[in-house]
Amino acid sequence: MNTDIAPRLGWWQQIWRLAAAAAVGLVLWVTTGVAVANGPAGEPGRWFFIGDPLVALGCLSALVWRRRFPLSVALGVTVVATVSVMSTGAALLALASVATRRRPVEIGIVVAGHVAASQLGVGLYPVDSPPGAFWYQLATPFLTGGIAVAMGMAVGARRMEVRSLRERAESAEREQSARAAQARALERNRIAREMHDVLAHRISLIAMQAGVLDHRKDLKAEENCVLVRGIAEGSHLALEELRDVLGVLRADPGLPEPPQPSLKGVPELVADARASGLDVSLTSTVTGVPPDVVGRTCYRVVQEGLTNAAKHAPDALIRVGLEGAAGGGLEVSIRNSPSAALAAKPPSSGFGLLGLGERVDLAGGELRHHRTPDGGYLLTARLPWPNPTHEKRA
Repeated sequence: MNTDIAPRLGWWQQIWRLAAAAAVGLVLWVTTGVAVANGPAGEPGRWFFIGDPLVALGCLSALVWRRRFPLSVALGVTVVATVSVMSTGAALLALASVATRRRPVEIGIVVAGHVAASQLGVGLYPVDSPPGAFWYQLATPFLTGGIAVAMGMAVGARRMEVRSLRERAESAEREQSARAAQARALERNRIAREMHDVLAHRISLIAMQAGVLDHRKDLKAEENCVLVRGIAEGSHLALEELRDVLGVLRADPGLPEPPQPSLKGVPELVADARASGLDVSLTSTVTGVPPDVVGRTCYRVVQEGLTNAAKHAPDALIRVGLEGAAGGGLEVSIRNSPSAALAAKPPSSGFGLLGLGERVDLAGGELRHHRTPDGGYLLTARLPWPNPTHEKRA
């Protein structure tokens, strides 16, 4: 978009501007006619009554294009105004239109043309001139031109201010849209992470038990019943946990959230995995109670490690280790031995270790995971656990 071209005016805005220019020209035309009638020439000639108004009408018609070709129209109307007193109003409007662009060179050219045209037009209609009339005839076009320039520059400044405000509003709207899109993306990620944390572990255990039923044909009836009962209970718990998550996501943001998992829930988490068929053991030498963020992150690390083990190594030996104390940090490790079984894997959510890494980073810790030399897998996390006494002193 070319910002040098002023926006198009409505029909009413165009009409009243042209009417004002015509009114100014008409006043000057009548005043000049009276002065000529009282001067040495007597009554004005035919040009005054026919030619002068026709030229003024042509100048007013040319002003329709002044916003597209401001300098050309202004110079043309100014030159033509030398033979038409009634065209003076049109020349002043053209000068004001050029001044809205706030370009000193263009304004100076048109003002000079306006003053020169006024001096040349003095001889068109001879009137009685008192002593010192030359300076009056020279100052008058400067004064009228200055008023037109001042009005035009004020309109131009207002136009730029409105344009600036419009651009700011558009920019603010774009920023608001970007913030809304970012908020939606963050909310989707939060929902996906919560769904993964709640359901991935439970569904992995169900898939492991279903895989055992499918591959083990030598199981006794009692063992089959235990597995089927475990699948049913796991499915029921998954639905209950899903309902809880959806309830939290739909709840009023001002309401308190339900209790979050902590380090105290790790033994129960390991017991559930053991009951589902995993060969898992827990060793803990943690002394004291870590902060809520550290305990919750530790729980999620163990949960993700057991979920991955159920997916990829359901027959492996899994060892969960917890070690730490205040001031020394909390270390979590989940190690599983090599697996020879082919597990029935559920679809991947894409938020496993990636989301866990984000959680650990937010807690100020470090997450590592890699295969062991014997073909197993090791997931470790080190979380900060500051000393409360040091915090109080600080």
